[in-house]
Amino acid sequence: MADLTWKTGDVPVSVRFDDPYFSLENGLAETRHVFLAGNDLPARFQPGFHIAELGFGTGLNFLTALLAWQEAGAPGPLFFTSFEAYPMSRDEMTRALAAFPELAQVSGCLTAQWQTSGCRAEVPPGVHLEVIIGDARATLPAWTGRADAWFLDGFSPARNPELWSADLMGEVAAHTDQGGTFATYTAAGFVRRALAEGGFDVTRSPGFGRKRHMSWGVLRP
Repeated sequence: MADLTWKTGDVPVSVRFDDPYFSLENGLAETRHVFLAGNDLPARFQPGFHIAELGFGTGLNFLTALLAWQEAGAPGPLFFTSFEAYPMSRDEMTRALAAFPELAQVSGCLTAQWQTSGCRAEVPPGVHLEVIIGDARATLPAWTGRADAWFLDGFSPARNPELWSADLMGEVAAHTDQGGTFATYTAAGFVRRALAEGGFDVTRSPGFGRKRHMSWGVLRP
């Protein structure tokens, strides 16, 4: 289970990794800048589009993608698979998401069906969510799916290097469809090199808020 403390009211911070779950400046704006824009979403949405993620956390990224899909009137279905080692409780998730009233219309669908043992549900109809609990170094290689876009949102590479290893970044590439993409808030050199070695053309671009740079990339043919 997640081990949390709280900063500035409703910003959860991982005690294990000494890192907040989202930006202290504006977590929703950060998700839109990094993960949506970094993967050219919602423009790429099409029937059966599949997003995968390392680090489900509060569910903020999922809900932001869901809202973008709804607002774009994108055709379904939409698939979202996330890998999470330390799940929050329902009460912790509810408290964290309360900081984003813009997501209130969709967050209740998630928290009502959330289970810390793993979650597989339609949230809402037409959107298929699967959260796989466990160490991604074991669970991702065993996954049989492939994603069109990746949200790489583990805790800071300096504090959680296991989730950014060359082997795991190689698995991300191996579980990406042709022409698929990734985006992440970090521009750490060893992460960018690992993703490039895995098969992505990697680009560094302006980050959100106080982060100077982020990274995104496209899987090479």
